[in-house]
Amino acid sequence: MNDEKKDTLELLSSEWVDYALLDSGSGRKLEQYGEYRFIRPEAQAIWQPADDSLWKNADALFIPQRSESGGYWKLTHPIKKSWQMHYKDLNFKAETTGGRHLGIFPEQAVHWDWIAEVIQAANLPVQVLNLFGYTGLATLASAKAGAQVTHVDASKKAVRWAKENQHLSGLDGYPIRWIVDDALKYIKREIKRGVTYDGIILDPPRFGRGPGGETWKFFDLLPPLLSACRSVLSELPLFIVITAYAVPMSAISLKSVVQEKMAGLAGKYQAGELILREESAQRLISTAIFVRWRA
Repeated sequence: MNDEKKDTLELLSSEWVDYALLDSGSGRKLEQYGEYRFIRPEAQAIWQPADDSLWKNADALFIPQRSESGGYWKLTHPIKKSWQMHYKDLNFKAETTGGRHLGIFPEQAVHWDWIAEVIQAANLPVQVLNLFGYTGLATLASAKAGAQVTHVDASKKAVRWAKENQHLSGLDGYPIRWIVDDALKYIKREIKRGVTYDGIILDPPRFGRGPGGETWKFFDLLPPLLSACRSVLSELPLFIVITAYAVPMSAISLKSVVQEKMAGLAGKYQAGELILREESAQRLISTAIFVRWRA
């Protein structure tokens, strides 16, 4: 499925050992995260589960409440506060959070691999900016491939988690700057300082708040953020990757706004969906839309 010649892609990571989408249906998905099995909401799974027996040994179930990500975890078996997982040579921590997430978006592994390949192919010093960097796996993949990385996230907890993942991956001492800040405010200061980057990674939420109470709204603030990103690209940039979750927008529309705001860049644009494939019935679930550009 990962065909660089196509303009619209379905990207599927097939190299996980510690993660699997086991089954889905009835508005839920059953997933393996390391040693544990979790049931989480999945609105797209409107079919019936393929194998009811798989669900009986789940270790925890997320019970959603009124807000988009609000709810709580109901444990059916004891689980550790946190446990380790790995993807290729990256090691990291997983744990149940106050929302439905566990600190990892497994479908993004295809981006980690692609970013690492672009950085290594450049064979030059590379500066990467990772905005909304969360627990840092794209940051660590970039640093492991040889880049100097600036990681920005508004959550102190997420940045602490990312630093812990850096240690677990054996990347202490690698050139990573950890910044707790609002993404748009930070990049505007970088413009004033004349700082530039060769690669930019963006994973903006649909809604969020910055450390100073700033409000992030995807449709309002994505266009000015992209314009600001264009201003900090180096003279010979290498790549841009943007991933969007839970927004009522197509990959084609996202590609159009990225192309508009990145006017003048010569290279290849691709857009599409990040997907997961069940082990049970081999059905596909789209998890996010993305756009990426490579010089």
